[in-house]
Amino acid sequence: MTETLSPSRTRYGVIVFAVMLGIIHYIDRVCFASLAPVIQTDLSLTKQEMKWVFFAFSMAYALFEIPGGWLGDRWGPRRVLLRIVIFWSAFTALTGAVWSWVSLIVCRFLFGMGEAGGFPNITKMFSLWLPQNERGVAQGITWLAARWGGAFSPLLVLGVSSFAGWRWTFGIFALLGVVWVVAFALWFRDNPKNHPKVNAAEVALLAEAHKNMGGHASIPWKRLFTTRSVLLLWLYYFCISYVWYFYITWMPTYMAEALKMDMKDPLSAALGGAPLFLGGIGCFVGGVMAKKLAKGGSVSRPRRRIGVLGMLGAGALIFVAARLQNPTLVMLAMGFSGFFNDLSIPCAWGACGDIGGKLAGSVSGSMNMMGNFGGALAPLAVVWILDASNNNWNIPLYVAAATYGISALCWMFIDSDERLA
Repeated sequence: MTETLSPSRTRYGVIVFAVMLGIIHYIDRVCFASLAPVIQTDLSLTKQEMKWVFFAFSMAYALFEIPGGWLGDRWGPRRVLLRIVIFWSAFTALTGAVWSWVSLIVCRFLFGMGEAGGFPNITKMFSLWLPQNERGVAQGITWLAARWGGAFSPLLVLGVSSFAGWRWTFGIFALLGVVWVVAFALWFRDNPKNHPKVNAAEVALLAEAHKNMGGHASIPWKRLFTTRSVLLLWLYYFCISYVWYFYITWMPTYMAEALKMDMKDPLSAALGGAPLFLGGIGCFVGGVMAKKLAKGGSVSRPRRRIGVLGMLGAGALIFVAARLQNPTLVMLAMGFSGFFNDLSIPCAWGACGDIGGKLAGSVSGSMNMMGNFGGALAPLAVVWILDASNNNWNIPLYVAAATYGISALCWMFIDSDERLA
C-alpha cells in the first residue's frame, strides 16, 4: 500500500526572507527620522529645509512603486529584489557621507527609489510560493516584523549612534541589507519547482499559485484605472500613509516640541516607537482574523469588516490623543491608533494579490505608489498647518483623524473578489 506523500514546508522559507527584509526596510527608513534632529543641527538646516528632505524620499518611493512591481511581474522577484536591496543599502551607507542640504536630498531620493520595489515584490513572491489562504497571514507576519523593526529602531539607533556617531550608524545598518542579499541569492528561486527541497506534494499544493508565474510586457492601464476596488485601495492607502508618515518623519520633533519629552531618554525613545510596535501586532491580528472569519469561504467580506473597524478605531484614538495632556497617555493613544491602523494592512496587500493575479506586483505597487504620494504630502502639510495655526500641534492630529474617516468609507466598498484580468 502506497503512502500519500505529505507536502514539504519549504514554502515557509519565503516568509522568513520577507520578515527579515521587512525589518531591514523599516530600520533603514526609521533610522533617518530618529537621527533627523541631530542631522538638522549638524548640517545647520532649518525645519523648512528638512521638510524637503523628507519629501524627496517619499516622492521617490511613490514614483518608483509601479516600475518596481512591474519589473517583479516581468522578470520575477529574485532578480529585482537582489538588485534593489543592494541599491538602497548603498544609499543608506552614503547618507552618512552627506555634507550639504542638496547632497542629503539627492541621497534620500535615490534611497527611496531603491526601497520602492520592496513590498510589491514581497507580494509577488507570496503569490508564487503560497496558496491563497496562507497569503493574508504571511502579509500579517511580514508587516508585524516590519513595524517592529521600525518600533525598535529609535532604541537601536540611540545605542549605535552613542558610540559610532550618526554618520557611521548609517554604514552599520547598510550591512544588514548586504547579508540578506547573499542569503537570498543562495536560497530563493522564482519557481518553487526549481527548489531542491520542494517535494511533489508541495508543488501540487501550489498549483493555483502557478498561474501567477510568467513575465508580462505591459500593464493594462485602462483596466487599472477603471477597476473600482483598485481605485478605492489607492484612496484608502493615500489617507493612511498620510497619517503614518507623520510617525516616521515629524514624530520625534512633535514629542520634543509639543510634549516636551527628552528624546535622548530611553523611555521617550520607546514611546516614540509605540505606534509601530502596536501596529505590528495589529498587522498580525488582522491577517489571522481575516482567515478565521472567512472559514474556507471568500475573504472579501471579512477584510471589509476589519478595514472599517480599523479605520474608525484609528481615527477615534488619534482624536483622543489630541485632547489629552499627559505625554505618556498621548503616546499610548497614538500607539493604539497604530494598532487599529494596521489591522487593515494585510487585508489591503492580500486584496492586491488576489485582484492582480499575474499582475500582483503591479497592483500592489500602484497602491503603495498612491499611498506614498500621501506620505510625500504629509511632511509638507504638517509644516503648512503648523505655520497657519501658530505652531498648534493638535491641528495636524485632527486632520489625521479626518483622513481615517475617508479610509473607513473606502473599505465599505472594496471587494477582494474583483479581478483586474
